[in-house]
Amino acid sequence: MGSPATLRRSLALLAAGATALTAGTVAVPAASGAASASLSGVHVRPASAGHHNAVGRTAPLSTSECVSQIGIHCYSPLQYRTAYNLDPLYREGITGKGRTIVIVDSFGSPTIQHDLEVFDKQWGLPDTKVEVVKWGDVPEFDPKNPDHTGWAGETTLDVEYAHAIAPDAHIIVVETGVAETEGTTGLPEMMDAEKALIKAGRADVISQSFGATENTFPGFDKGDFKSLTDLRYAFKEAAAHDVTVLAASGDDGATDAQENGEDLYPYRVNSWPSADPLVTSIGGTQLTLDDAGKRTAPDKVWHDKYGAGGGGVSGVFDRPWYQAGVAGVTGNHRGTPDISMSAAVDGGAWTYESYDPASVGWHLTGGTSEATPVFSGVVALADQLAGHRLGQINWRLYGLSLLPPKWSGLVDVTEGDNSWDKVTGYQAAKGYDLASGLGTIDGARFVHALAGR
Repeated sequence: MGSPATLRRSLALLAAGATALTAGTVAVPAASGAASASLSGVHVRPASAGHHNAVGRTAPLSTSECVSQIGIHCYSPLQYRTAYNLDPLYREGITGKGRTIVIVDSFGSPTIQHDLEVFDKQWGLPDTKVEVVKWGDVPEFDPKNPDHTGWAGETTLDVEYAHAIAPDAHIIVVETGVAETEGTTGLPEMMDAEKALIKAGRADVISQSFGATENTFPGFDKGDFKSLTDLRYAFKEAAAHDVTVLAASGDDGATDAQENGEDLYPYRVNSWPSADPLVTSIGGTQLTLDDAGKRTAPDKVWHDKYGAGGGGVSGVFDRPWYQAGVAGVTGNHRGTPDISMSAAVDGGAWTYESYDPASVGWHLTGGTSEATPVFSGVVALADQLAGHRLGQINWRLYGLSLLPPKWSGLVDVTEGDNSWDKVTGYQAAKGYDLASGLGTIDGARFVHALAGR
């Protein structure tokens, strides 16, 4: 996945083609949990890293303009709404109202409220006030620090696209103060923050666009997974309080980053928290849309020249009960992803960003860190329709897959694979596969089916 699942190498191809925070800010002291866990070598990475246009534009381009000027497809939030058939839900008044999406990102962005307002104005979306919770000792934002700007880009993508899909949902951004030795304190801080908000009743859906390769956790090579499993307390708390937890499956196909955060394993691996059975793993697809957001080709597994959707089998977790029906695909282990949404860089999402004075403007970003907040918005819509939190939804997803698509709203993805960096990945196929999971969604049908209404 990069560093924050959006941790970014800037895209030279895209670059060549190319205010003070007003949100309510709440300072919260760090809590206990596994804060003392020794995780040296584990790098918490934003999934968007490496999939971000470094040059800001004064205005977003249409899809056809992107294709002719940059050589890739680009999409607005309105096109995603059309592509996923969400407009019928909005006409019903299903907008995420009364629901809260919690987004967890290191460092955050000092301009998130301003940037969201510019984003909303461009696309005619209603404004909302982002609530910012600072967890622990969050350093002053430094636009010259690539860790800070990488996570700020992730924060921007997460907030703008969760809001675009569920415009009336309340959004809480939790900023954690990850140190230079990211993994040493990063994951415990994140899990502590999530647990605290869950216990306080503040979360309905948690969106995590970050991950760390399972193999990099201390003890993995000896079959000792305690350093990882000791971090699951937030997800257990979520299960007890019916909170839905999502995580990006990664941007490096069937492989992922080694301990140095840069080199990839030369064989198939998986990442946490995506692989956790208590989490819904969100994979990546590539959409081919016209300027109006209508498909000109079926969705396929994301695999372009910039990355590929994460997926595979866990080296830590056994197959959960809800995947019993796909045991022929996963074997005895937890398989990811569960479901997939738009993530391709050749099909990137427009975001507005001003946290870096050197590149203020409209940017394009892709990755499963786009797919995850998009799906968090979908879950918020379903929560509103159901009238309560849906909690763990994986059993619902695999149950829905047994129904005809016109009832389930699930749309099978049968094209593409997630091979990457000389590591042979998994092929999309009819039904569940380790490249796209159960496929993608027809939003209007899926939200009603998920909510049971």
